[in-house]
Amino acid sequence: MPGRTETWSVLAALAGALLALAVLARVGRVPLLYNLRNLLIRWRTSLSTTLAFTLVIALLIAMLAFVRGFLRMTEGSGHPANVMVLSRGATDELVSSITAQEAGADVALQPGVLRDARGRPLCSREVYVVVNQLLPGTEPGKTKRRIVQVRGLADPDLAAAVRDLGPLAAGEWFSTAGVRALPSGGGGPSGYAIETVIGQGIARQWHLGVGDVVEVGPRSWLVVGILPAGGTTYDSELWARHQQVGQAFGKEHSFTSLLLRTKNADAARAVSEDLNLNFKKASLHFLPETEYYARLAATSQGFLTAAYVLAAILAVGGVLGVMNTMYAAVAERRKDVAVLRVIGFARWQVLLSFLIESLLLSLIGGGLGCALGGLAHGWSASSLIGNRNMVFTLRVDAETLAVAILFTLGMGALGGLLPALSTLRVRPLEALRAG
Repeated sequence: MPGRTETWSVLAALAGALLALAVLARVGRVPLLYNLRNLLIRWRTSLSTTLAFTLVIALLIAMLAFVRGFLRMTEGSGHPANVMVLSRGATDELVSSITAQEAGADVALQPGVLRDARGRPLCSREVYVVVNQLLPGTEPGKTKRRIVQVRGLADPDLAAAVRDLGPLAAGEWFSTAGVRALPSGGGGPSGYAIETVIGQGIARQWHLGVGDVVEVGPRSWLVVGILPAGGTTYDSELWARHQQVGQAFGKEHSFTSLLLRTKNADAARAVSEDLNLNFKKASLHFLPETEYYARLAATSQGFLTAAYVLAAILAVGGVLGVMNTMYAAVAERRKDVAVLRVIGFARWQVLLSFLIESLLLSLIGGGLGCALGGLAHGWSASSLIGNRNMVFTLRVDAETLAVAILFTLGMGALGGLLPALSTLRVRPLEALRAG
């Protein structure tokens, strides 16, 4: 759930909305006691309307939590001070190919690239592959696959330093050899498994821990460590020695990307521009790592647009549902409206009375919907974006709850306005004679 400060902000906004309703009722001198009594007497109608609000808002929050979690993952991926190196013309490291000669020391020794405490340039040479994995136990005639992202690292210490990764959440980094013998001759014909450090998203989704073995591609993989939680694309990846990943997937003598660490975001942009203009190896392209992931996120706009279209459909459906319920309530209470008019209440006061009733039901239902939808915070979800299967965490934050509260008030106002306006056409004497 959101932090304490955010929670209090949302509660303050909700209290403000309730206070505004109270002031509106007081200033307008509407028959508020009549509305409260009506809600209790017609409790079935009130309950069904409240539940409609609750379900719509809970679904809206769950959907927004999915979108917010996805955006948080893509925005959080990439360090502002890092420079991504790809082959010229490649927009994705998946299709990039850099030879060992092109990835030589002269790239890492460029001005602006920082060094670690041992004097080594902070340059991580990596190979990235995506595996379309056929799951074991698939029934004949039916295909069930999962997309697995694998990253091979030439030096895990440098890769961690470039990314500012803290200590592993569990286990240890893979060994220099990158493989380990399994007991009882497991791990395929060789009896050896590739050592891997996995992201926490993969660990949660596949229910893996240190010491577990998983089949990916032609080899068995032994989990020796779990990456720290970062809410980034790395949560969806398996990391291993470059040599082992290269041998398993035909990239033993090449890399797909290099990652250089500079002083800050301004330095990363300056280094990228300078190297693109002046670096003698024209086959390479340099760009800030945050820009790289921003471009990848831009390819998912269709997915985000679909989510917002679904929100609009929920809005229209919610408004129509509330309008239908309120129209029925007005039709049932034509005689009540006539009595209110006869005893001296003006048309606008009766209109305001019905509108406040609708808003009150929307606030109650919306509050329950926020509580129910808030349970989605922290859930794991996955989505196939392009050729990547991204695992991320749903996020229900203060902004999401604020949008939900405004949404429920909007549904209540629009859903109650037209039925409330219909009360203006009620003629007191005719309504009393008809009753």
